[in-house]
Amino acid sequence: MDTATLKLRGMSCASCANNIESAIRAVPGVSESSVNFGVEQATITYDPQKTNIEAIQKAVEDAGYSAFPLQEEMVTGEDDAEKVARSRESRDLQRKVVTGGVISILLMLGSLAAMTGIKLPFIPAWLSNPWFQMVLTAPVQFWCGYSFYVNAWKSLKRHAATMDTLIALGTSAAYFYSVFATVYPQFLINQGLMPEVYYETAAIVITLILLGRLFENRARGQTSEAIRALIGLQARDARIIRNGQEMSVPIQDVQINDVVVVRPGEKVPVDGEIVDGSSTLDESMVTGESVPVKKQVGDEVIGATLNKTGSFKFRATRVGKDTFLAQIVKLVQQAQGSKAPIQRLADQVTGWFVPAVIAIAILTFIIWYTVMGNVTLALITTVGVLIIACPCALGLATPTSVMVGTGKGAEHGILIKGAESLELAHQIQTIVLDKTGTLTQGKPTVTDFITVQGTADRNEQNLLRLAASVERNSEHPLAEAVVRYAQSQEIELAEVKEFEAIAGSGVQGTVSDHFLQIGTRRWMQELGIDPQALQPDKERLEALGKTAVLLAVDGNLQAVMGIADALKPSSKQAIQALQRLGLEVVMLTGDNRQTAEAIAREVGITNVIAEVRPDQKVAQISKLQSAGKIVAMVGDGINDAPALAQADVGIAIGTGTDVAIAASDITLISGDLHGIVTAIELSRATIRNIRQNLFFAFIYNVVGIPIAAGILFPFFGWLLNPIIAGGAMAFSSVSVVTNALRLRNFQPKSIH
Repeated sequence: MDTATLKLRGMSCASCANNIESAIRAVPGVSESSVNFGVEQATITYDPQKTNIEAIQKAVEDAGYSAFPLQEEMVTGEDDAEKVARSRESRDLQRKVVTGGVISILLMLGSLAAMTGIKLPFIPAWLSNPWFQMVLTAPVQFWCGYSFYVNAWKSLKRHAATMDTLIALGTSAAYFYSVFATVYPQFLINQGLMPEVYYETAAIVITLILLGRLFENRARGQTSEAIRALIGLQARDARIIRNGQEMSVPIQDVQINDVVVVRPGEKVPVDGEIVDGSSTLDESMVTGESVPVKKQVGDEVIGATLNKTGSFKFRATRVGKDTFLAQIVKLVQQAQGSKAPIQRLADQVTGWFVPAVIAIAILTFIIWYTVMGNVTLALITTVGVLIIACPCALGLATPTSVMVGTGKGAEHGILIKGAESLELAHQIQTIVLDKTGTLTQGKPTVTDFITVQGTADRNEQNLLRLAASVERNSEHPLAEAVVRYAQSQEIELAEVKEFEAIAGSGVQGTVSDHFLQIGTRRWMQELGIDPQALQPDKERLEALGKTAVLLAVDGNLQAVMGIADALKPSSKQAIQALQRLGLEVVMLTGDNRQTAEAIAREVGITNVIAEVRPDQKVAQISKLQSAGKIVAMVGDGINDAPALAQADVGIAIGTGTDVAIAASDITLISGDLHGIVTAIELSRATIRNIRQNLFFAFIYNVVGIPIAAGILFPFFGWLLNPIIAGGAMAFSSVSVVTNALRLRNFQPKSIH
């Protein structure tokens, strides 16, 4: 199965999203379709053997809309397609709002005497002439309101209905009744009815709705500022060396293995590895880490970061859509296009919303005309019901908040893969933290190398040579520490045969005809090797918070190594902040209990699960979940990937492995544990914002529709003017988007 994301055009409300979703799902080979009205995107899962993107696009076009693949490549110009299209739409709406506004003012002045009984001397009589008003209203009804008719007709052909259907029906009822009253006034008089006209109602309602859409269009443009800000981080040009010549080329012309020159104050154009020189780089715009990072030969550099002090050359390793920044943009786009579970209720409501409103409007007209025999009362209430109903607010309530929330996360160096992860994060009750590389810096060093007393022909240097030779074949951070320790003493390593890594236990292999086994005390006991000779040294090292690794040669214990991994500076403060949020914090590690508890005491964790093999970590997560807890797992290694996938929310340290990041729901780019706190606070703020939006949207419709239907008239003699209904509808969606935009002011609190 393949997954594709399409950008959509032509949607006017959440009902349109439902129509497109149904049209895409009807395409043979499509297994899943999710249309997000807020970001105007469709995410489709399909079988490429049965269908293709062109067929899906055609289905969308047949439904009356347009679709094109979402651009994945980095945008290098200012005028990207999304910005241009939104700007063009705003200009068109502006022209129509100005035209409709001028005509509406003239119509209001002409109708003032009829509405209030007050005749103002400066208003000419011809403004009140119904024939003149009919001609004056026509451009508003049929040019300004053209899109309502077109979209309503498209919906009708699909046997569907949208908000455009409601607007077209409501304003047409007011306009064409007025036309009839203008052309055939005597007929209405003969029926005992006054030939009243409502041209100003039709014109003002259309103008107000278009004004609301103009504001909504601009506000929704602001919700995608995070994407544009990320894209704007990249450099426009790169200075490269080709054929011995230094030249400046556009960033899109940089190729893999090109040597790129970066001077002080310049942005790094693409990702790569330094081959000459050194400098300090400000990576805050990508990782959220405020402290500049020292870089030298062999270190990786990230495109869009800022070179502070020195000059250097680097070899390009990732360009175009493969760069780190491009991947961030893609992840944020995917997250913003996804649907949160909380949206399901709104989707269900919008599915039957418009047909239900039309039914209520018809029923309203029948009841008032039957009971009161007053066509004016019946018409005003019917038009009011059609105009005030707004599925837009329901459709925008969740996705706009998700867009702003995920964008805000990216600003803080937090990549949230989907709306579901963002929503679930606010429910987390237990945070499970790996130790090495998560709480600690992941760069352990050998601090002690203690041999068994009385060894005959093996000295410390030889044992270290044997151990480091075996450990060189392992990717584990502790193994790297042993190798670095041997290299620092200029020990030459030997070839290893029959190397094997035993998950959660250690490594073994043959070096210079000696069989070595390096690992935990538990493993040594399982192998039948007695660890008692070095037990006091092991306990002393572990009491200091060091990891004790035992070395056996040819089945006999020979040495113990003390390896220390310094805590990250942020660990203790971040743990305290998580606890202030009311979360249970658990350390889960393969290290022995004594070492794990020493580290836990230092950071303030009381619940420690130690001596757990990688394959047992999943079981430990499941055990916590079976107790009814919503569990988040934080890790950085390959061995953490299964546990990250098992947890309700997997949080990967961005400095870790690609496998761990791929298995996670949230990635902390910088590796700073404060990011966990920020992610949870952001999730809570976003869900709070979504609930506010949904409350406003539901209450607006639940209260507004009955009032428009005239429920207050029998008690207070008061009717809702369709003009007020139109204004309320127009600004309901604007209020929802504006409330969502408040999330842009989000700042984490608990870490201060």
